[in-house]
Parts: sequence; C-alpha cells; structure tokens
Amino acid sequence: IITDECINCGACEPECPNTAIYEGGANWTWSGGTHLQQVELEDGSVLAGDAPQEPVSNDFYYIVPGKCTECKGFHEERQCAAVCPVDCCVPDPDYEETEEELLTKKAWLHAEVEA
Repeated sequence: IITDECINCGACEPECPNTAIYEGGANWTWSGGTHLQQVELEDGSVLAGDAPQEPVSNDFYYIVPGKCTECKGFHEERQCAAVCPVDCCVPDPDYEETEEELLTKKAWLHAEVEA
C-alpha cells in the first residue's frame, strides 16, 4: 500500500514492472503493463482487460493489489519502496501473499497471448 504520508512525487509509478501503481484519481486497467485481454473476477464475471476501473484512492498514488507482485520475478526488492523518498510504500497487512502466490500472479499477468 501507499500510506497517506505520500507526497505525490510519482517516483514509484515508473518503477513498477506490473504497472500496478497509479496517480490518485486515475482509473486503472488490468491490461496496462500486462498481456491480459480479459480477467475473470472472484464472482465469476469477466471483464475486458482494458475496461477502466475505479481509482483505489483519489488523493494519493495507489497500488492495485491484484496487479502487485512485490517485484517478485523481476527484482530482489520492491522497487516502489526502494525509490520512495518518504518511505510510504509499505506491505499491506490486509493483503499478504506468499512468494509462490506472487510468482504465480506474475506468470498470470505476463503470460504471452496465443496467436
């Protein structure tokens, strides 16, 4: 998560390999930075990958938990936290995932589309 100590500097956004970080108030998409053309949600509904989603925060940069892999499979450490000048990119205690779960999510987000 990005805490409310965020100064909206934007340093974290370009560092995310999954495009899981967005500016406050900005809509996000599953397909942004991924190969996802459609996504099946937990309730069984299916969305187009490029369907705009509501912002998680209107005031600060935010991380979409469903797209965040904590940089597993890309880097040794979370890149958002590494570049944050005020240390407000921190693990979300309400959304903990194992390394195996994060690597599975990375593979899902970046699976090549069959031609």
